[in-house]
Amino acid sequence: MTAITAKVDASGRLVIPKEIREALGIPDGGTLTLTVQDGELRAATRLAALRRIQRELRAVVPEGVALVDDLIAQRRAEAARELAEDQAPLAPAPKDG
Repeated sequence: MTAITAKVDASGRLVIPKEIREALGIPDGGTLTLTVQDGELRAATRLAALRRIQRELRAVVPEGVALVDDLIAQRRAEAARELAEDQAPLAPAPKDG
């Protein structure tokens, strides 16, 4: 897509041309995340932001590792430890004298 020049009005509003909204899948009333990066304004849809985060995670999580499965296993192990501690018999109180 070629660059399109747009003006910012006195209230700070910017109209995103229809062809760009359609190319990005931005519906009427859609939400964008705006960031400034390297002196440029960048706008991303929620779907685009989600896909970027997924790509970044794939870069650091080894192939075949399921983070959700690991988290569930850790939570279950912790729950089992807590249950075992709660069910452990209490030590008898020391006798005086």
